[in-house]
Amino acid sequence: MKTFKQIREKAKPKYKGEVVYSAKTTGSVKVPVAIVKEPKGFCVYIDGDKLDVFKKQSEALKTLKTTVKSLGGKIK
Repeated sequence: MKTFKQIREKAKPKYKGEVVYSAKTTGSVKVPVAIVKEPKGFCVYIDGDKLDVFKKQSEALKTLKTTVKSLGGKIK
């Protein structure tokens, strides 16, 4: 039987690089979002799903805010 710790570790999103920005959204969409620095660039993740890769962190943050806003939420 699996322990609570094993189940909890499996549920955490595993990123390949260093997390540069992390937040939770508010409004109608309440999901975690993150920007991760990987060798290819800055990857944007929404609810654990990879959105896109950008060369600059500012571009990634701008796209993240635009996407969350279009989904009906706000970033805290």
